[in-house]
This record gives sequence, structure tokens and C-alpha cells, in this order.
Amino acid sequence: MSDIVNKSYIFEKKEDMQESLSNKDKDMLLIQSVQEGDVDAFNVLVKKYRESVFCIAYNMIGNREDALDLTQDVFIKAFKSINRFKGLSSFYTWIYRIATNTTLTFINKSKKRRYFNYESIDSSSFNEEIIGFLEDKNNTDKKLILNEIQEILNDSLQKLSYNHRLVVILHDIQGMSHSEIAKISKTSVGTIRSRLHYAKQQLKKYLKHYID
Repeated sequence: MSDIVNKSYIFEKKEDMQESLSNKDKDMLLIQSVQEGDVDAFNVLVKKYRESVFCIAYNMIGNREDALDLTQDVFIKAFKSINRFKGLSSFYTWIYRIATNTTLTFINKSKKRRYFNYESIDSSSFNEEIIGFLEDKNNTDKKLILNEIQEILNDSLQKLSYNHRLVVILHDIQGMSHSEIAKISKTSVGTIRSRLHYAKQQLKKYLKHYID
């Protein structure tokens, strides 16, 4: 009886410890389990991050089927490399870096047209002047305007370089901080801020006839 009580107490303590851990620490425990041969632990990481990885791929290339394939490729690469993961960065940063590099490779090989998904933009974080243009319109006009602005944004984003397009997607769609994007891009926070500022200025320039 005492053994059962002790085991129950230990189990409850482990649950309490799990709840007190940071997101990074929880991921690290899962990674350690994967490195010890627990495949189910990797499935937990996949479920946790697959939507975000898919979002990066989809917003860069605009094709759902290709984005699904890329998402699968990203996690296959991550699984094959998991034993080399030492925790110097968070798993979050690591998997995003694999996702951006995999997507860039796909773009360079396929030369497909990339599309910007307007519907996934958080209006609280994207350029207020562009979103304000939409919000000022009455409801009867909005559907037509949204269809038009979707195509305009698609065309405008294609005029940006890959690096500038990526920073807009990670910052304004994924909601990532400058420092997180800098880690993924292996560059400085200052460079990320500069790229984001330039990208926003260019998008405003391309869309000036629609937001004036």
C-alpha cells in the first residue's frame, strides 16, 4: 500500500514540475526523450509546431500542397538531426531555421510564384495604414476590396527580396520578436529591424495608390 502511495506522490510531483517548467525546458525534455529513442515524444513536438511551420511555408510559396510537403520535409530533417541538437538555442528557433532554409531551397529550385496570404495577417501588428484602408470601407465594399487587396499584396510582396519577405512573414504574421528572427536568420537584431523597416517602406510605396 505504501508503495502505491509513494508512486502516486512521485507522479503528482512530476506533473507539478512539468507545469512549472518553461516552454523551452519542456521542449528540451521531449528532445532528450527522442534522443533516447522515444519516437512518441517527437510526435508531440510535431503536433506542437506543425501549424507554425506550415504557415511559414504557405505564406512564402502560396501553394497548400507544396506547403504540406515542405512541412513534412522539415520534420523529417529535424528528426534525422535531433541527436545533434544540444539546446544552445530553443527548439522553436531551431525548427523555424530548418523551415526557412527548406522553403528557400524549394523556392530556388522551383522558381514558383510566391503569394502573401492576407487573411493570416494580424491587423494589430501589420502596417496600420494598409489595414486602416480596409477598415475605413463600408461592409458592402469590403469583400470586393479584400479580393483586390489580396492580389495587390501578392504582387507587391514579390517585389521584395527573400530576406525582406521573410522578415515580414515572421514578424507580422508569426508574431516573432526581432531577437527571435535574428537567431533564425543568424544575423543581428539591427539587421532585422533594418530589413523590416525597408520592407514596410517598400510595401507602402507599392501600395501608395491604395492607402492614400
